[in-house]
Amino acid sequence: MTQSEIEAPPDVTALVVRAQAGDREALDQLVAAHLPVIYNVVGRALGGHADVDDLVQDTMIKVMRGLPGLREPDRFRAWAVTIAYRQVQRHLRDRRRSLLRVRAAPAELPDPRADFADEAVSALALTGQRRELAQATRWLDDGDRRLLTLWWQEAAGELTRQEMASALRVNAKHAAVRLQRLRERLDAARGVVRALGAHPRCPELAGQLRGWNGATAPLWRKRLVRHTRDCARCTGHRGELVPVERLLLGAAALPVPVVPAERGQHRLQRILDSPHGRVSAA
Repeated sequence: MTQSEIEAPPDVTALVVRAQAGDREALDQLVAAHLPVIYNVVGRALGGHADVDDLVQDTMIKVMRGLPGLREPDRFRAWAVTIAYRQVQRHLRDRRRSLLRVRAAPAELPDPRADFADEAVSALALTGQRRELAQATRWLDDGDRRLLTLWWQEAAGELTRQEMASALRVNAKHAAVRLQRLRERLDAARGVVRALGAHPRCPELAGQLRGWNGATAPLWRKRLVRHTRDCARCTGHRGELVPVERLLLGAAALPVPVVPAERGQHRLQRILDSPHGRVSAA
């Protein structure tokens, strides 16, 4: 990858410089141009959860407030995506704490390990191996699921590898290693999904599933992955898996809602201008 491939286009850099100098029109253009990629990073991570719009708004507020202090205007997009990624991490961590405090989780706070796959299956109308891929994400831990959202954006051409690495706060080589490990864990989970959905199901696997309540707990993940790896019958299910990159490339991007797209930047500016840092939806 050349240096020109990892730098933001000159017009974006110019917009950043103008916005830092107080140009309101440049700020509006900058926000509007980057709202889709921020919305997709957050939306993929939360699986279309009701909190997506609020988290996108909070992310863009941080971006706008931090813009005057950005020392490298050509790194604006990587910097904004990093902020979005950290906001997602904080949000999911807070949600897990809430779930631990409340034994019976309320309806508005679904299991964060399941909502990505559930929403992806319905919202994106995935079929065949894309549906299996969405189901396989149930077996990933939160860190892998967040990494998958960035990988999805890279596959769609919205992020460069260097921008992904910046969001992860690692170098490009380390990011590639993390993606390779994610690919291996995801393929293992896809093998589990296929084995569980096989008709007839492997008798040995059926025996191991006695007492399983359907939860994608780490202990069950380890047990089922080990079985599908060592069982000659179940291993065959992984023989026709399409590479993950091809499945990600074919998945549609999340559409940006009309309200954020048309007037989101103006609401954000009103928020910044308000004494309490937030205004009601208008």
